[in-house]
Amino acid sequence: MKNIIDYVKNELSSFQEKEFKAVDSLVLSQFCYADFERLVPGFSNEFAPVRIKDLLKAEHFNAMFKGVLDFKNNLNLLYALAASPRFRDIRMKFYVNKLDYKQEKQFSAVTYQIDEHTHYISYRGTDTTFVGWKEDFNMAFKSPIPSQEEGVDYLNTVGKLTEGDIIIGGHSKGGNIAVYSAMKCLPEVQDRIKKIYSHDGPGFKDSIFSTPEYERIKDRINKLLPQSSIVGMLLQTQESYVVIKSARSGIMQHDPFSWVIEDDDFNYVNNISNSSLNINKALNEWLANLSEEKREVFIDTLFHTINSTNAKTLGDLSEVHIKDFAKILRTFRSIDRETRKFVAQTIRDLIVLYVRNMNPLKT
Repeated sequence: MKNIIDYVKNELSSFQEKEFKAVDSLVLSQFCYADFERLVPGFSNEFAPVRIKDLLKAEHFNAMFKGVLDFKNNLNLLYALAASPRFRDIRMKFYVNKLDYKQEKQFSAVTYQIDEHTHYISYRGTDTTFVGWKEDFNMAFKSPIPSQEEGVDYLNTVGKLTEGDIIIGGHSKGGNIAVYSAMKCLPEVQDRIKKIYSHDGPGFKDSIFSTPEYERIKDRINKLLPQSSIVGMLLQTQESYVVIKSARSGIMQHDPFSWVIEDDDFNYVNNISNSSLNINKALNEWLANLSEEKREVFIDTLFHTINSTNAKTLGDLSEVHIKDFAKILRTFRSIDRETRKFVAQTIRDLIVLYVRNMNPLKT
């Protein structure tokens, strides 16, 4: 089955011949997971925008893809982009990358100049850092999270520095930030936004959907989910979406390289899988039964135990040894009895809800 790398290799039409579409958004949203520090200019205008094809230099590869999941596919995507008549001359600028452990913030974005009249802003999704994952979990009890506010500031700044149409999007948390930023940006910037893409991005709490800000942009939102979406269905209640076939299963369908391409577009299917609906019904019901204060206690406790290993990324955690698991256990036991009891009961409740949703006729 073909994926986004095949699409980039095979789509030879320019954006004047075929307009920017959802597949292009996913391609550029995946590419923005790379580290462009000292390769793509920020807002300081230290050097000129960089064409994608100019990034194809072997001496850059390790720095660009260090810590990025799936080094091979991301490198192959760069090769395809640099050779593609559709993508190779796109200019990249305004790269921002911020990681703040104190604020629990992981934010990155880059702007692609598609042509003289169109800019595409891509917000990076969650990277491999635990602070990024912690910020994602914070969405369950906190609004806005720091990266959403950063997203609004970034969009407003790019809007002031550019002219013409704006398209915005992102994968995972990046998709959520794209929608939030479009809602909260300056009116004169919002008027220039043509489309908003959320690729398996988590949703919002119910209160968002009744706001005037959401009403103003909802018809421009394009939400796309893989068949077994889990991340994109979190807090999902009222956003409309389309469903894409994936070559993988379960949570691994969150990987954009697994989304199936047919001809020059996604391979669309009718519905989210029943297993995904069951998981997400359980998760959302579980969240609904917890107050925001209890959600915060649960999430803070979970990450407090992980932090006891001093691991900063998922890669670090994969190297955790037996003695580190003992440290995790000691840390959990050192938490006060009531909190430990609450966390254990909360996990049990989630398991019960999941089993109940798998067997709806049983009580």
